[in-house]
Amino acid sequence: MALVIRSMHAASKPELLNEEWIVVENTGPGVVTSAGWSLGVARGKGQRPSLLGALQPGFTLQAGEKIRLVTGTPSKKAQGTPPPAEEGLRNYHLFLKAPVLARAGAVVSFQLKQHELARATFAPDAPDGMQASAAE
Repeated sequence: MALVIRSMHAASKPELLNEEWIVVENTGPGVVTSAGWSLGVARGKGQRPSLLGALQPGFTLQAGEKIRLVTGTPSKKAQGTPPPAEEGLRNYHLFLKAPVLARAGAVVSFQLKQHELARATFAPDAPDGMQASAAE
């Protein structure tokens, strides 16, 4: 499975959870189903991630397809307006109660049981919101 985090976008205010998202892409040749994946965040490299929850019921990504994981709940107007779905980029809401991208240097990862699927370090000043790294 080849899952890649393509971009991360923090909200302008911590309470605007629908304005925070992570874009992931299936770069592999087959279909990927996210049921059972866990989302984790660590304070920095080398730190153990805190699991924020499982993606249930999950979604399916075809080869080459991307999806935007929005932190908040779509029906809660106080959490801001989620970005509109675009051609080739739909939204999947995580229904979390706190921001994932709370600080620069946070390491966001997706796991399936004990196997890490993808990882990226948040860098708010970078164009795609991620720290460039040859080997993470």
